[in-house]
Amino acid sequence: MDHSLRAARVATFVYFILCGTTMGAWVVHIPAIEERVGISHATLGGLLVLLGLGAFLGMQVAGRLTDRLGARIVVPASGVLCSAALVLPGLSRDPWTLAGALLAFGFCNGCLDVSMNAHAVHVEKAYGRPVMSAFHATFSVGGVLASLVGAAVASVGLSPAAGMAGVGALGIGIALVSARALLPAAPPATDTDTAEQAGQARAAKHRNSSGRIWILAALALMVMLCEGAANDWSALHLKDILGAPTSTAAFAYGTFAATMTIGRLLADRLVARSGSMAVLRYGAATAAVGITIVALSPWIWAAFAGWALFGLGLSGCVPQLFSAAGHADPSAAGANVSRVAGLGYLGMLTGPAAIGWLTHLVPLNHAFVLLTLLCAITAVAAGVLRTGSDRTHEMTASSH
Repeated sequence: MDHSLRAARVATFVYFILCGTTMGAWVVHIPAIEERVGISHATLGGLLVLLGLGAFLGMQVAGRLTDRLGARIVVPASGVLCSAALVLPGLSRDPWTLAGALLAFGFCNGCLDVSMNAHAVHVEKAYGRPVMSAFHATFSVGGVLASLVGAAVASVGLSPAAGMAGVGALGIGIALVSARALLPAAPPATDTDTAEQAGQARAAKHRNSSGRIWILAALALMVMLCEGAANDWSALHLKDILGAPTSTAAFAYGTFAATMTIGRLLADRLVARSGSMAVLRYGAATAAVGITIVALSPWIWAAFAGWALFGLGLSGCVPQLFSAAGHADPSAAGANVSRVAGLGYLGMLTGPAAIGWLTHLVPLNHAFVLLTLLCAITAVAAGVLRTGSDRTHEMTASSH
């Protein structure tokens, strides 16, 4: 296998870890930042909408820029900006500054997320077999790393700003060093007739795939809403509902992220064997069981088990949706991934806001029943991956 392709795959792993670590560094400090700024769960839920809005805007910008300029430019630039913006929530002193910080951080994180996923689609296509879930596994590795750093910061009494600044500074260096290994943008066609024919073919393919892209986006919204709830409410659930100390509560998200990692490391093989539809359907069903345990259990150990099962079930869902979007039209992979990821991230960040608003009516753990319902709907609707071109079968055929 070509050395440059292997290097590009390793670099893609690095950027996924970077993205997961920066987001995780925010997540694990949510309880401390919420307490210092002096806001309620419901207010925090409203502010998280701005993080989702920023991510959505960043994804739309980065998707088109990646298709136009290439991932080699957009991915490292996004990595630097995301790392630099990480410290902003840690410096916030009131709800207004936190709102601005979350909007900026969300925008930068959205840029990195879409551009690295678009690059991952190109790497997967070059490999000729499913590799997308492994990339998303390293995103979860970043979440585990952030959980460990966050627990250490809390245990020694450092401020969230100090911990987040340290992670951000390291991230800037990593983003710059890894840039050269990324795949270059494909050169445009030079022959006029060939270019015209290619343009007509792309337009026809875009029309055929557009409806399916939005269905994938709707599923991504539901799945990523569930992920967002784990990201933003898992630590608070253990702390406020079950009475766990802050250092212990931080590991609720770490448990979720760890099982996400394990599941995604296994998911590519499962996709090759059983297909993406099966991974989405049975994964969503498993997640429904896990979050129901979290919602109903009064014991800390059972809550950890529920978060673990929730993470394991969700682990393979998002990679299948992103990959299907990217492969629907490789020439517009960035734009298509931005649509699916953009709507998904609106779910990821506005969903936790909905959970926050529900806490006005019911306890936090009972609000998680909404996630059970969404997982069940996703499991039922997973048959959409049976339509259109099946990337697993295409890859398997091309390898023979």
